Amino acid sequence: MEMPQSGERIRGRERMREFQEVYPAPPTIQLRRVVVRGELWLVEGVNDYGEGRVFTVVVIFELRDGKMWRDTRYYAEPFEAPERRAQWVEQLERQYLM
Repeated sequence: MEMPQSGERIRGRERMREFQEVYPAPPTIQLRRVVVRGELWLVEGVNDYGEGRVFTVVVIFELRDGKMWRDTRYYAEPFEAPERRAQWVEQLERQYLM
């Protein structure tokens, strides 16, 4: 698994399992969509870690011969939209964001 924003990589099934086992409080995850094209899977969701820590996450799963080869995750914090764009946009429903 790679997390480019933090510059971290976890190699191998055992290290990933250990990482997951010691994680203090796993987030609740709301799946927004999954797109599959052959051995490429794109997953979009919202992770809620509690205490107001909510992130949109995009995960790219790459398979080789039907097995996990690479897992890349991008996390984004919500932010207030600038007022200058208001005339061109519509606001998404809150449930869609969290």
